Amino acid sequence: MTATAAEDWKHWSDGRAAAVSAEHGQLALTGTHWLEPGPTGIPGLPGLWWADAEGVRVRATPADGIVVAGAPGPVDGEVLLRPDTDPAADTASAGELLLVPIEREGELALRVFDPASPRRQSFAGIAAYPYSPEWAVPAVFTPFEDGDARAVLVPNADGKDRPLAVTGRITFTVAGEHRTLTVSGAGHGLSGVIADATSGADTYRFRFITLPAPDADGRTVLDFNRAYLPPCAFADHFICPFPPPGNRLDFAVEAGEKQVLTR
Repeated sequence: MTATAAEDWKHWSDGRAAAVSAEHGQLALTGTHWLEPGPTGIPGLPGLWWADAEGVRVRATPADGIVVAGAPGPVDGEVLLRPDTDPAADTASAGELLLVPIEREGELALRVFDPASPRRQSFAGIAAYPYSPEWAVPAVFTPFEDGDARAVLVPNADGKDRPLAVTGRITFTVAGEHRTLTVSGAGHGLSGVIADATSGADTYRFRFITLPAPDADGRTVLDFNRAYLPPCAFADHFICPFPPPGNRLDFAVEAGEKQVLTR
């Protein structure tokens, strides 16, 4: 283990804990409210909220104190908030609360992030295995034959089945045995959802992985040291996909993040 590799991992690990525990980080999520076409109230929030073909709508008065990011003052009347899938997505605030419209498979919801959430207040860090260089293994990415993403229907943490877009497979070797995982494109790299023999015991029931962009020959690195907890490990109101078929490894991956620690 080189000092640089260990230091890089420690910096990444510290950054993860800081990000999830930030004022409006994952630990602050207190609700994902799915919206109907008709105006209705959301518990704990001022104004009336609903969904239409363009996005999330809110009707409020200045006294409600709802402010759209970038606006000169509070909402007075009716305003459109574009969801996170829109290139020009909007957010709003109500006092200390951050309000984030989201869209999933054509359905619209409003997420509420509260810095005073009990999960954030009780957070004591992320348990993780010590860094081990042997868990950073060479891998080769092979895209699907047609080069297009495929939609695999997988269960999600909220109990619904949703399509997960996957683009190919990676192959790698652990303890002399060849393994395969199905992965997705993620920016300029790859990502995946996995479980292993530690899942649900020493570690959370599943974890996420990311890999650097493959080179021209498909070569990349699968670093299990950076296997990380999904958002739903930090707040129950996130929607997280479970591992697709074939991504449940039959050996213990004793590397990466394990569990959320609480006081």
